[in-house]
Amino acid sequence: MAYSWFKAFHIIGVVVWFAGLFYLVRLFIYHIEANQEPEPAQTILKKQYQIMEKRLYNIITTPGMLVTVVCAIGLLVTQPDFLHQTWLHFKLGFVGLLLVYHHYCSRLMKQLEQGTCKWTGQQMRAMNEAPTILLVIIVMLVIFKDNLPTDVTAWVIFGLVVLMAVTIQLYAKKRRLDKEKELKELGA
Repeated sequence: MAYSWFKAFHIIGVVVWFAGLFYLVRLFIYHIEANQEPEPAQTILKKQYQIMEKRLYNIITTPGMLVTVVCAIGLLVTQPDFLHQTWLHFKLGFVGLLLVYHHYCSRLMKQLEQGTCKWTGQQMRAMNEAPTILLVIIVMLVIFKDNLPTDVTAWVIFGLVVLMAVTIQLYAKKRRLDKEKELKELGA
């Protein structure tokens, strides 16, 4: 019974954690793009984004991460044989990357607050794809375990995920170019 409780709250933690990570970097993008606004809007927006980023990171994202990790430990305590399975070693490696990403977001948040962040909105959009890729890999490992499919269907699905990421990037670039064009027309 303990295993089921740990599993349920592990999944809930994962959902909360990823929701926070997805939205946090989106806020970073808005925060960076606020630099293009005239004063006083720039200062007002940046202060608001700082508040939103801190609350999201401290009240949603980090607790989601902690619930995920604590319940994962609970799962392994109740099912120690899982530690002998190769797929889990890979999963834990990717989760490790996700933890690094999580803590790097904290660093970026501090840099944005201090005005020392060197990232562009476009670079941040690309960074926002990292948790999506990690999520897909981790879920595939959990579902397929040591039998991860490498057939045509798997490659088609992988291709669709890549296509989705590229489409998002192209749409963001189009929006940015349209905005630049609009600003030029207003200034002319």
